[in-house]
Amino acid sequence: MRYALCVMRDMRPVLFTREAENHYKLKHPMPVYEYTALDTSGKNLNGIIDADSAVVARQKLRGSGKFPVEVKEVSVSSPRGLPSGPFSVSGLFKRVKPGEISVMTRQLSILLAAGVPLVGALDALGSQITNSLLKKIVAQIKDSVNEGNSLAFSLSQHPRSFSNIYMNMVRAGEASGSLDVVLARLAEYGEHQHALRGRFKAALAYPVFMSLIGSMVLFFLIAFVVPNITQVFSDMHQTLPLPTVVLITVSSFLKSFWWIVVLVCVGLVIAVKQFIKTSRGHYIWDKIKLRIPVLGNINQKIALARFARTLGTLLESGVQLLAGLDIVRNIVNNILIAEAIDNATEEIEAGKSLAAPLGQSPWFPSIAVQMISVGEQSGELEAMLDKIADTYEKEVESQIMAMTSMLEPIMILAMGVVVGFIVVSILLPIFEMNQMIR
Repeated sequence: MRYALCVMRDMRPVLFTREAENHYKLKHPMPVYEYTALDTSGKNLNGIIDADSAVVARQKLRGSGKFPVEVKEVSVSSPRGLPSGPFSVSGLFKRVKPGEISVMTRQLSILLAAGVPLVGALDALGSQITNSLLKKIVAQIKDSVNEGNSLAFSLSQHPRSFSNIYMNMVRAGEASGSLDVVLARLAEYGEHQHALRGRFKAALAYPVFMSLIGSMVLFFLIAFVVPNITQVFSDMHQTLPLPTVVLITVSSFLKSFWWIVVLVCVGLVIAVKQFIKTSRGHYIWDKIKLRIPVLGNINQKIALARFARTLGTLLESGVQLLAGLDIVRNIVNNILIAEAIDNATEEIEAGKSLAAPLGQSPWFPSIAVQMISVGEQSGELEAMLDKIADTYEKEVESQIMAMTSMLEPIMILAMGVVVGFIVVSILLPIFEMNQMIR
């Protein structure tokens, strides 16, 4: 048996196998140091290196033929994005954003395409990264690759930063000898998803902001302003119009028991979230997401676009169809569509095509199934999946833009109705008093 690592435990050396070494390093990550050094020709070198201490880091640099000038530690949280100690405030806020992963992937692809060795590319990449957590992750990946592990295995030690899709595509790229091409596709895929998510957030930002502000203004108006005005009518001890009675009742309740309303709303949100976490609740929630008017059609197209885009990218990178379907089923974010993918996987294992079982599902439109069938028959399934994804993404974006443009006048109308009701409820008693005076 091969032993790879020796540590001291109770003053006795303990030997670890290669698997135990990887587990030990994952549980006890080494600090990362930024260094400035000179090579044998006197040229300045900058990079990162992980070691148990600054002294060990200098020894490792000297052992690799570099003469250290400055070595300083990069202080970050653990590689999985968790605080390294019992409690770390900085660890709570440090994270690696998907956009940073896409930029890193693009740069690594360019370096590899230029003929730079993987370890050298990772070393050069680490010195350019500004996110301290990502810098440490890259240093540990470089160290793992330098020890003889594959890049895919090294990435798998950081599941919070690199998705299952990312690792499988890298594994396929290493197996096919086209890692730089696969990384370029991964970068393009990540950038595309990030841009799409950004457009959706930008489209929904204004309506959500307006609805929150409008709700708070109306709540303050009814709970705290209206009672002071309607107090005059209550003191008159006269029969009030029905709208005024309703307004006084609602405003009195909100003024006295507004905290109950808040607690009920928070309780409902927590109860719904807990129910969704159960298997039955998750199934019901996913079914509602697909069947709810207007939004159901959008959710279905989003899931289908994600299915087509991801599966097409995986197939282009050399991942087998069955392995790709197994990955995709976990990212469509809907149990009903995942069940359709599981059924398709079983049918494919039995010798059938992909289009036939998907056509039996009500969640895959006939046009998408026909395009998949044409792609299988022509041998261009990857290109056809990309076209399906492009089509549905454009439809979703146009539908969301149309929906948000309709939400604005609807919210204004709703607020106008509520404010109008308040004004009428206040003016009606005044008009009646005016009639009595006459």
